[in-house]
Amino acid sequence: MKKPKQDIGPELGNAIQRLRKAYNMSLGDLSEHSGVAKSIISQIERNETNPTVGTVQKLSKALDTTVDEVLKQTSTANFIEHQTKAAIPILESEDGLCRLAITGPLNLVEHVQWYDFNAKAGGVLVSDPHQGGTVEHLYITKGELTVTCGGETKVAKQGESIRYRGDEQHAIANNTDQDAHATMVLIMRPFGG
Repeated sequence: MKKPKQDIGPELGNAIQRLRKAYNMSLGDLSEHSGVAKSIISQIERNETNPTVGTVQKLSKALDTTVDEVLKQTSTANFIEHQTKAAIPILESEDGLCRLAITGPLNLVEHVQWYDFNAKAGGVLVSDPHQGGTVEHLYITKGELTVTCGGETKVAKQGESIRYRGDEQHAIANNTDQDAHATMVLIMRPFGG
C-alpha cells in the first residue's frame, strides 16, 4: 500500500471537505464547478494525494475562496484565543447595578458584539441607538428583564428570548427584587448588507 504524501499536510483535505460541505456541494457538484475529477477530489479529502497548486487553485475558485485562504485554513490552530478573566472588559451602567462583560472578540465589534449581562434588583441599562439596522438579541438565563424600545415595553422571563431594534434608543431594566442574568448579542448590520 502506498503511503500518502504529507507535503502540504493533512489539514488541506479537511479544509476542502469543510468548505465543500459548507456550500452543501456533493463531490460531483465540486467536480463539475472546478473541472477536477471527482476521484481526485475524494483522494484530496482523504489525504491520499498531494494536489498541485493548479488543482488547489481550481478547487478554491469553485469554493468561492482563494488558494491563500485554503492554505491558511490548513495551518490554523484549533484555539484562536483564550482570554483570562482579568482580560475581559467589564462595563457598568450609570446606576452601577448592571454589568456587561464583553465576551466577544474586540476585532469584530463593528459586525457583531456579545455580552454577559447581569442586572441587580432595580438596575437599568440605557443605550443610545446603535448604527442603522442593528438588532439586539437577549436571552434571559435567570430572573426577568423589562425591555423598552421606541416607546414600547415588553417583559422577558427566564428561558425566554427577545429581539428588538438596537438602532432605536432602548433600555433594559430589572424591575424585580431578584438579580437577573442574560446573554446579549448585537448584530450591527443586516446580514448580506
